Amino acid sequence: MKINVNNADIALTAGHQKQFPRDVRPQVALSGRSNVGKSSLINTLLGRKSLARVSSAPGKTITINFYNVDKKIYLVDLPGYGYAKRSMDSKRSWSSLTEDYFVKNPSSDALKLVIQLIDIRTGPTDDDIMMINMMIDNDIPFVVVATKTDKLSKTALENRLAELQHEYFEGTGIEIMPFSSVSRAGKDELWKKIIDAIS
Repeated sequence: MKINVNNADIALTAGHQKQFPRDVRPQVALSGRSNVGKSSLINTLLGRKSLARVSSAPGKTITINFYNVDKKIYLVDLPGYGYAKRSMDSKRSWSSLTEDYFVKNPSSDALKLVIQLIDIRTGPTDDDIMMINMMIDNDIPFVVVATKTDKLSKTALENRLAELQHEYFEGTGIEIMPFSSVSRAGKDELWKKIIDAIS
């Protein structure tokens, strides 16, 4: 499948499951804690600077944004989680909306892949592990992407990836894909993973 990544816009912003799109277009969702780099990753994948807005207040967004890419795929930006300053009401809203996306999504069959983002420096948080376990338990296909790899030297990056693989994913078959929105390293590899998932 060929996709013109330059032909992209935001299709809709949903604050309730009734607003989720109902067509059969493939969906690839992005999950991760606040400030892990989801918006930057989306902008890098689409070759844009500000289609997905990078919030100056981490954890502020509690809506789901659906980005229409070449009318062939939705990139779905799920709300970030784990931000301590968010109010309890906001946390409940995030939990409810994200859960609805996975369990009450009228187009759940269209979900082909979840890109689970973790920060290469800190590794997966408890919330990340909870999300990964949920996807494993529900047979939801996903890939783990380590962001902000430009913060480390080449040798430090290789060592850190090996550490994370050994500590968290040894023997699971789960592979960590490195990614940088600054250098765009990993962009082509991630697009290949997406295309394979939706084809």
